Amino acid sequence: MRKKVTVIGAGNVGANCALRIADKELADVVLLDIAEGIPQGKGLDIAQSGPVQGYDVSIVGTNDYADTANSDIVVITAGIARKPGMSRDDLLAINNDVVRSAAVSAIQHSPNAILILVTNPLDVMCWAAWQATGLPKNRVIGMAGVLDTARFKTFLGEALDVSVENISALVLGGHGDTMVPITRLTNVSGIPLSELLPAETIDAIVTRTQNGGAEIVKHLKTGSAYYAPSAATVEMVESILKDKKKVLPCCALLEGEYGINGLFFGVPVKLGASGIEKVYEVQLNDTEKAAMAKSAGAVQEMVDVLKAKA
Repeated sequence: MRKKVTVIGAGNVGANCALRIADKELADVVLLDIAEGIPQGKGLDIAQSGPVQGYDVSIVGTNDYADTANSDIVVITAGIARKPGMSRDDLLAINNDVVRSAAVSAIQHSPNAILILVTNPLDVMCWAAWQATGLPKNRVIGMAGVLDTARFKTFLGEALDVSVENISALVLGGHGDTMVPITRLTNVSGIPLSELLPAETIDAIVTRTQNGGAEIVKHLKTGSAYYAPSAATVEMVESILKDKKKVLPCCALLEGEYGINGLFFGVPVKLGASGIEKVYEVQLNDTEKAAMAKSAGAVQEMVDVLKAKA
């Protein structure tokens, strides 16, 4: 029997997740959304790509959580993007309600599922879903570091005119402008980045990476990124479903690692059949530790806002 993945939210990110999962034949897919007709139409469209692309998985669109029963993984992309005149606290409050409701409803029908959160603000939405469901920490994971690292690699590949496949990099911290690309550990086929680019160029690429999402929003004007976020999400889905045990930067609940306790935060983890199987604690220098602490402070601030509203 094939695995089953539910994607909650049939917008651009969710629909592209469903398409990529089908394309890779990783699992049958249920695409769920509160908007009537949207998931059904997109699900049917993706299913009709099967004869051309050569996949036989089932893709079903629905508004009913009953159709998501017995999912192995539930990906939550539902929520709204920040709009003009909307404060961060407003966005937090709205998406907190959306994510909590989605997570609880999904787990009611799939009590053994692993949750992958994509909704922003990512780190605090992971915390909200974990709080709402009471799931063990290995089964609540946020997609951020894979995307942020992919952006970092893309910009480095352009600057160096080399294949992005030869670049090894790591971006830690919160999913926002305080994220922490670890340039000291970045290399191209083993060659340290510091030997390939001047410091000012590296600093400029770090800044561009930290503002990677905002750069795309500026171009699109009416939306945000979805191709790369969906690709990053599906890499995580694949590692779990195939028990590949890839070591990927993901948002995980920390309990003392990196001096952080009780926050979901971007760190390297091993992703296997049970979700997060190990958190890796990279030895950081003082500058990197300070940047991580600053990033953790930004995440803690948002969690405190939610706690105050509870």
